[in-house]
Amino acid sequence: MHDAFFLIMSGDSELWGIIVRSLAFSAAAVLLSALPGIPAGVAIGWKPAGIRRWLASVVHALSALPTVVIGLVVYGFISRSGPLGFLGMLYTPAAVVTGQFFLALPLLVSFVASGFSKIDPRFRETLETHAVRPEKAFALALKEGSSIIAAAIAMAFSRVIGEVGVAMMLGGNIRGATRTMTTAIALETSRGEFEEAVSLGIVLLAIALAMNFFINSRVGGRRRKT
Repeated sequence: MHDAFFLIMSGDSELWGIIVRSLAFSAAAVLLSALPGIPAGVAIGWKPAGIRRWLASVVHALSALPTVVIGLVVYGFISRSGPLGFLGMLYTPAAVVTGQFFLALPLLVSFVASGFSKIDPRFRETLETHAVRPEKAFALALKEGSSIIAAAIAMAFSRVIGEVGVAMMLGGNIRGATRTMTTAIALETSRGEFEEAVSLGIVLLAIALAMNFFINSRVGGRRRKT
C-alpha cells in the first residue's frame, strides 16, 4: 500500500496519463449525455402520467443494463462490418466516449425524471396559473431543480468512470490512447503488477467517495429546504 501511494505521488507520467485520460473520457461522455438527457428527464418527470410514466419505466430499465450489453450493441454498430464501420471509430477515444455516452444517458434521464417528479406541485401550479411561456417555465424549472441536475451529473460521472466493459470492448485498452483506469487495473492485475493496479484503485476510490459526498450534499441540502 505504501508503494502504491508513493507511485501516485511520484508523478509517474504514464500513470497520470491514464488518470487524466479517464477523467477526460468520462467528463466528455457525461456532458454530451446531459445535452439531451436533462431536457428529457425534466419533460418525463414534470408530470409523470400517461405516456410519461411509461417512458420513465423504460428509462429506469435501460439505466440498469449491464455495461457489457451496451458495449456489445455499440460494437455492433461501429465494428468494421457494422453500419457505421466506415467511420473507423473502433478502438479509438471516440468509441470509448460513445459507449460511455449511452451508459450515462439513461441513468441521467432516470435520476432527473425521478427528482423532478417530486418537486412541490405548487411550483408547477404557479407556472400554469400565470401562463408562463414554455421556454421561461423550462428555465425556472432548471433553476428550481439545480441540485437534482448536479447530483444526476455526478452520479452519471461516477458510473462511467468506474466501468470496464465498455472501455475494454470499444477502446481495446491501447496504451497511450484508450487505456483507462479500469482497463489498466485489469491489465496490471493479470500481469501481477499490483502496485500500479492498487494506485489506480486508490484514485478511483477517492473519486467515488468525492462524488458520493457531493451527491449526498446536494440531495440532502434540497431535502432540508423542502
